[in-house]
Amino acid sequence: MKASGVTVWLTGRPASGKTTLATSLDAALQPLGYDTCRIDGDELRQTVCRDLGFSREDRAENVRRAGGRAFDAARAGKVAIVSLVSPYAADRQRVREMHRDGGIRFVEVHVHCSLAVAEARDPKGLYRLARAGKLRGFTGVDDPYEAPRAPEVVLDTSTLSVDAETGVLLEYLIS
Repeated sequence: MKASGVTVWLTGRPASGKTTLATSLDAALQPLGYDTCRIDGDELRQTVCRDLGFSREDRAENVRRAGGRAFDAARAGKVAIVSLVSPYAADRQRVREMHRDGGIRFVEVHVHCSLAVAEARDPKGLYRLARAGKLRGFTGVDDPYEAPRAPEVVLDTSTLSVDAETGVLLEYLIS
């Protein structure tokens, strides 16, 4: 089982499809006998990271905590599926290095769509609030999203179906 003991880090701007893809990948891996652990950014913000805001420092801490949970799960032989905006390249790099130093496989997946597509989706109305000036520091509007420079996988969610995206990731992980 090539995918055992791995972190799959899904990063992308808000509303790019990270959580949808994470849920689909999780559902596809379980019947194949993989033990999985899903770590979702929104869920973290409601539990272990609810003490954090959205400053650059707090975002770095959020990524560090998610990375630590993923590392522990992958070290235990699970496929840790992380869906987290994680907007800054340096924070993702620190998580990658933690995995590398611990001998744990790390797969960064850029869940990509254009800003226009993300804003059109806007399932939580956050882009609308940010554009109206009611939400400050929102990634992609008045705070940057630093796209990965060399991710292992890039998925354009504006052109691929969730099933196709999941198929690409399954192929990458287990073939």
